[in-house]
Amino acid sequence: MTRALLLATTIFVAAPFTAAAQSGAPAVDAAQQGVLVFEPAFFAESSPDTALDMIGRLPGFGLDTGDTDTRGFAGAAGNVLIDGDRPSSKSDSLDGILRRISAASVERIELIRGGAPGIDMQGRSVVANVVLKRTVQIETVLEANSYVYPDGALGPLLQASWSRREGENQLEASLSATTDRTDGTGDGYRRRYNAAGVPIQTADLDLWDRFRNVRGTAAWQGLTGGGRFRVNGVLGWNKAENSIDTLIRSGTGQNERVENEGDEVEAELGVNWTRALGERTELELTGLQRYEVDTDESRSFSGQNRVAFGGEGTAGETIGRAVLRFRQSDRWAFEGGGETAYNFLDSTTTYAENGVPIPLPSASVKVEELRGEVFGQTTWRPSPTFTAEAALRVEVSEIRQSGDSDRAETFVYPKPRLQLTWTPVADHQLRLRVERTVGQLDFEDFVASADVDLNQVEGGNPELEPTKLWTYEAVYERRFWGEGALTVTLRRYQFEDIIDVIPLSGGFEAVGNIGDGWSNQQQVAVTLPMDRLGLSNARLQARVSFDQSGVTDPLTGQDRRISGRIQFGCGVSFNQDLRGGRWSYGFDHGCNLDDPVQYRIREVRYIEEEPFVTVYGQWKPRPDLTLRLDLGNATDRESRRERFVHTGPRNTAPLSFREERGTRMSPWLFVQVRKTF
Repeated sequence: MTRALLLATTIFVAAPFTAAAQSGAPAVDAAQQGVLVFEPAFFAESSPDTALDMIGRLPGFGLDTGDTDTRGFAGAAGNVLIDGDRPSSKSDSLDGILRRISAASVERIELIRGGAPGIDMQGRSVVANVVLKRTVQIETVLEANSYVYPDGALGPLLQASWSRREGENQLEASLSATTDRTDGTGDGYRRRYNAAGVPIQTADLDLWDRFRNVRGTAAWQGLTGGGRFRVNGVLGWNKAENSIDTLIRSGTGQNERVENEGDEVEAELGVNWTRALGERTELELTGLQRYEVDTDESRSFSGQNRVAFGGEGTAGETIGRAVLRFRQSDRWAFEGGGETAYNFLDSTTTYAENGVPIPLPSASVKVEELRGEVFGQTTWRPSPTFTAEAALRVEVSEIRQSGDSDRAETFVYPKPRLQLTWTPVADHQLRLRVERTVGQLDFEDFVASADVDLNQVEGGNPELEPTKLWTYEAVYERRFWGEGALTVTLRRYQFEDIIDVIPLSGGFEAVGNIGDGWSNQQQVAVTLPMDRLGLSNARLQARVSFDQSGVTDPLTGQDRRISGRIQFGCGVSFNQDLRGGRWSYGFDHGCNLDDPVQYRIREVRYIEEEPFVTVYGQWKPRPDLTLRLDLGNATDRESRRERFVHTGPRNTAPLSFREERGTRMSPWLFVQVRKTF
């Protein structure tokens, strides 16, 4: 915490934060100073193509697309609204939706900090609201893009979209297709040492992967039944393949090969109907249906040994949601409603060694969940400088398992929330938040799984409970130089029933609850316009964060970090627009070394990623044509993993070996051509 506060103080003192306004600076809503209004003129110098480009230019704001894997509708929301509403889709990503909205269709963007009457903040302290023009907007966009790799491989990505918008009436469709590879293609090494540190094996790694997908979306919106009605659909197919060859160069052991293959088909249909019930009241109804089928196969070969793992699963989700909003005045707004959701996963897994089937705990399971949630929320704004938002949600869920284990659990959790926003003077804002949230159990954790490349198998665990979390947060925000922003965030987490890895009988391990824990976070983020420093239309963005955490280890009984949390993170990006946005260039540098630790029953894993660097240049010879070139992974970063593997449970068994693993995927070029008609 001391480091974060020291850095924040240094930035604050070093920057000459005079309150002089600049042309193109956002306007402040006189009625509520927590709302900043960004007109098209603010973005003119960057000549954006899409609403996504505009969102990326908002100072002090970072896009969060939400978590589409979250069951239910409310918890999956991102931090961007469109005409005051969130998209009625989960499978269609928020950034994809924004990418299909042209910049010419945007009337303005409102940055709402701390809440505003009549705006659903989605449980967030800051959201951006994209307000569309009411005039006729017709657009066709074609994109021909491709990744280019040093070995000559290509990863083409083709996208097409069409839209027509006229006030509340909208019709749009899109289609995309790609085949490419990820950082799962590359080469590397693996070194093993015995407990005394003596090398016992060295090996070269050859990694290969490919994925293919085709995806289509369609949406229609119009006035019907006295309100605004929207229906949207998504249909997609994904296939992924990868392999790892381990070639022994010295020491004992045999060459190994691991192969994985997966197929997935997903479909979604969503509807949303909003109607005014008078001047101050609004009713919103939302329905959503999702369906997914996937298959997975994994195989490993080492000498005469053969291991095979297979899985088939069908999953679905049905959601119904109703919200009633009442805005009594500019000072008071109320919201209440409920949501119900039914989710299921029907999964079967198999495991065999040298052709002999091995029984797994919870290998064939159907998991069903019926969730209900009622909620109420009020927003009070006694003055333009102060806003209070109080909310209470009560969640009731029943999770039932059938198959290898028959079990049913019912959970009831209240989830209160209080947020206060104070803007004592222009350009200074303080936000305080206290909130209780409840995590969701991953259905996959109820079913057996395997990492065949590590020769590890996890049994399913039917006795999981969701993690509960109290969050205490304070955010100070300082606006300066028109486009500049500084935020300092202090956050305290109190965890209950943390989910990690626990031992099972028969020598297996599984995901399970390990007890309570805590985490302290500090973050400083700054957006610095460079005009006063001699670079016109240039911006530097920087972020640094620290995290301390603690939980009692279920094996040793000693305090340790919570698995997977990153102690230090940072990032730096820079961009400059020239000649009214006709030319642009910049870079992104993820300057931190990721160092999450994973604590398992027989081992401890340390993961480290060198910084990821991207450099780009963009040219717009005409307003309807954009050419862009990205150099990704410019430093050819290395991904490293270190494993300390024991002969049995790590609290009692001696160390068997230590393993170092490193891989590189090589740099790549991403060539983009975008044409608007």
